[in-house]
Amino acid sequence: MALERVEQKDWYKVLGAKPSDSPAELKQKYQKLALLYHPDKQEADVAAAAAEERVQRFIEIHQAWKILGNEETKKEYDLQQREDNLTKEWPLHEQIYLEDMSWNEDEQLYTLSCRCGGNYSVSKSETKDVSLVCCDTCSLVIEILQ
Repeated sequence: MALERVEQKDWYKVLGAKPSDSPAELKQKYQKLALLYHPDKQEADVAAAAAEERVQRFIEIHQAWKILGNEETKKEYDLQQREDNLTKEWPLHEQIYLEDMSWNEDEQLYTLSCRCGGNYSVSKSETKDVSLVCCDTCSLVIEILQ
């Protein structure tokens, strides 16, 4: 299940959690918030706008749990977050296609020389999950286009 590449919410923040939280901690935080904001738990005399706000919050909490509560989607989300953070924090040197990198059969590694003399390296097994690669010497980053 591929997650869309759009500017998205910080699902950890929605649950009041951290990426380092265990699955049990995530579940506990989700359950606490779900009970707090569940539409059936609202008082009858709440204003319509407030009730709608609580329903939207409940939907948001449920969406966060759908992503973070599943090991596969959580891993994909974490990778996306790390990649997004890298793009924001590191200078993007170049966009390049994988086939334009040098292939080393012995090491099963794609490499590209950096202008600083270092190398960008990505193993064949990582190419499906990784699109940003840091130079092993400087702070430049390349984006691998598929």
